Amino acid sequence: MFDVDSLRQRIQHNCHISDARYAGNYSLCTFLLQMREYYRWEQAIPLSEQIAKDDVGPWLVAREEAWNELDEQDYAPLDCCEQHAIDPFDENSLNSALLEQGYIYSSGKGLFGKPHFFLGKLAEYRNIDGQDVYIAAGEVARDLVAPPAMLREQKIFIRQESLRRFVWEKIEENRWRKLKDSPIIASACCYDVDITELAISPHRLEALLDDMTANETEVVLQHELGEAAAGRLLGQAWDQGLNTIAGGRAEHLARAVRDHLADALTTLPWLLEHENHPGLHFYFGNFTGLRKLLFPELLGAYEHWQASGQLDQLQSCAQQAAPRWQDEARRLLEIMLNNDAGQAARNVEARYAAQLGPAA
Repeated sequence: MFDVDSLRQRIQHNCHISDARYAGNYSLCTFLLQMREYYRWEQAIPLSEQIAKDDVGPWLVAREEAWNELDEQDYAPLDCCEQHAIDPFDENSLNSALLEQGYIYSSGKGLFGKPHFFLGKLAEYRNIDGQDVYIAAGEVARDLVAPPAMLREQKIFIRQESLRRFVWEKIEENRWRKLKDSPIIASACCYDVDITELAISPHRLEALLDDMTANETEVVLQHELGEAAAGRLLGQAWDQGLNTIAGGRAEHLARAVRDHLADALTTLPWLLEHENHPGLHFYFGNFTGLRKLLFPELLGAYEHWQASGQLDQLQSCAQQAAPRWQDEARRLLEIMLNNDAGQAARNVEARYAAQLGPAA
């Protein structure tokens, strides 16, 4: 049995070390937005409640000062039990005992190779065709960047608190910008809520977040199942190749291609089969950046559905997507494995120069 509070403190300490080492990789705007929401999480401020600006500043300064003393430290072993010390990346050893206490732990690496650690309360366990799925509710330890879901050694972790926060950020952005025709607005309207109304009560917003998070949990699960399927198609060499180009735009491009493949294998077929309209709208509300540039046809098919009410073009585009993105991912894999790091990154970027435009 673990002393959960002592374990939480050690995991949170490792989260701070990870943040200290990698926070500088983000743009100033992204960093400040992440820190704002990190403060909300630490202070347990409801999403529907405004954050006092005067409180965030001193907290941010103190946190950055603390990071200055941590970035050279090693990650601490998780030896909060009578057994031997557990490596912080050995989640299997930890979870073998921790699950019995109603908690789930995950460690892994994301963008820029940044380690992500989290400890959460286990809400649900599923096994889907031999795939372990852990759905966590409240999080008691986390780092600055909190991915809503992660595939790790063929195990899927879904973090509903982080997912709920992600949904809220999209709603809040659309409320600020008053984007009445946006996919996020359309998704909320499927729950009979007009999020552009300034007088929406906190109770209604919280209820909307509950409903949208429940639905998006299933959508995110489909994406991670797609990631697992893509992994079986591409093999372990994909991670090796991705490490070759890590840290630049080429990595973002490769991840976008892999995302398209995962969604083509499971997410889009599932959304269309179930005619999950709020999920489809929310999906395209996040269809931005490189993913949008690389697959504009899919966005056009969505816009056709919005205008006509007919899903035929979207279904046709989705059916053709899997072989297309599987072939594209394998071409990238050849580039990443058959060139040195610098040349591989240049070749990946050159491959998409036409889509990226002159600014690339």
